[in-house]
Amino acid sequence: MTSSRCIRARRRSNILALFVLVPALSGCTVLGGGEDEQGADTVVLLTHDSFSLPAELLEQFREDSGIRIDHRAQGDAGELVTSLVLTQDNPLGDVVFGVDNTFASRAVDAGVFADYEPSISVPDDLRYPNSRALTPIDYGDVCLNIDTRYFAERGIAEPKTLDDLLSAEYENMTVVQNPATSSPGLAFLLATIEEYGEDGWQDYWTSLRDNGVSVADGWTQAYYVDFSGSEGAGPRPIVVSYASSPPAEAGPDGAAPTTSALAETCFRQVEYAGVLEGASNPDGAEQVIEFLLSADVQSAFPENMYVFPAVEGTPLPEAFDLYAPKPDAPITMDPAKIGANRDAWITQWRDIVLG
Repeated sequence: MTSSRCIRARRRSNILALFVLVPALSGCTVLGGGEDEQGADTVVLLTHDSFSLPAELLEQFREDSGIRIDHRAQGDAGELVTSLVLTQDNPLGDVVFGVDNTFASRAVDAGVFADYEPSISVPDDLRYPNSRALTPIDYGDVCLNIDTRYFAERGIAEPKTLDDLLSAEYENMTVVQNPATSSPGLAFLLATIEEYGEDGWQDYWTSLRDNGVSVADGWTQAYYVDFSGSEGAGPRPIVVSYASSPPAEAGPDGAAPTTSALAETCFRQVEYAGVLEGASNPDGAEQVIEFLLSADVQSAFPENMYVFPAVEGTPLPEAFDLYAPKPDAPITMDPAKIGANRDAWITQWRDIVLG
């Protein structure tokens, strides 16, 4: 997989960054403390490249716990999991954030994580099935997004479902991402497999191909170049993106966005944290997980990482409440099923769509 998580970071760039990771020569950053504080405990936190939290929260954690976080980014979610598996006998850190449900089974099955039960309650539907190895920290929904202005100006009814994309009315209007190189592209493929079944999704993609679907390598190309509702003003009014994309399109003066996400097409992605088996500082690692579930950090996730907090009752920014759909029954798939079939499904998709 290419740097799909970095692509998501590009999506967030229109929000003021409150905390920027500045890599040191070693490729890591010490958060919440300086080199003169050698007496403080240190926890090595491994993440994907898009990890971002306000500096004041990290400093407060250091003051409250006496722990400095040594942050080491490992690439996108796929690269993160690969590095965890390859180094499990000599782990690179103590705790991990950013493993998602499309890749988690590989690391869990390899025994990368130690069991941990957080003190802060998280919803059962976000938990990794039948395991205490991973703790849900945030989630996001990958959904079809549409350019509402495009359809209004042409008097065309807005699509609402996956089936609608197959109608001749929407020929040559959709752009998706390659699931082999894009996290949202993979999520959308999984959504169609779950919706149409292992005997029907191939026909869906054959019909979508015949209706003129365009395939981009990544989210940035699809959203900022090909999609008509973004700054690139491309030719296609339907794109695979996120439920949180319309809030990002809202005007700085509070003006409503001219895009919307289709709730009936959303696939749920969950991001987890876990204590590494063999960690040098397992107690500190557990404290980092509790920190990630704390009220202040959960409240910071929407504006800093454009994801939804896992802890119920966490307040959301007004733009999220107004413009990000919250599907009652998002499309989901067992992570073990994803792990067992992901590579084969991508190969089949490539044969059908790209030839």
